Amino acid sequence: MNRLTLAAASIIVDEALAYGRAHKLKPMAVAVLDAGGHMLAFKREENAGILRREIAEGKAWGVLGMGYGGREFVKRNAIRPTFYTALAVASQGRIMPVAGGVLVRNAEGDIIGSVGVTGDTEDNDEACALAGIAAANLLADTGGAPA
Repeated sequence: MNRLTLAAASIIVDEALAYGRAHKLKPMAVAVLDAGGHMLAFKREENAGILRREIAEGKAWGVLGMGYGGREFVKRNAIRPTFYTALAVASQGRIMPVAGGVLVRNAEGDIIGSVGVTGDTEDNDEACALAGIAAANLLADTGGAPA
């Protein structure tokens, strides 16, 4: 697969939400972006906070824009917080340098999109994204091991 399709994005969203329900997580929101940063799919569960769309999209958009997963974002932000503050300004607040943003890669290792999940802890958000990406038979890139 050379690009992320709507069909694959729909699988990612639905399976990420199913994982959250199966593990009794808080109400979740899931955003899937294509390689150009355009929203392909989004769902927000009932009772999820009203900012969850922006947070999910910010997680997905940030990792896509920088080319590394949310775990790496966390590490780099801790080392260079001034740079990441400036990056947030330069992106007009569109990035969220936290775990829960995961790159989507094809079998060749090319970045074809990203997923952002929010609603529970960062580890649980990321686990939902990983479940969705795996269900779509794609590769996930978190940027490192859970903190």
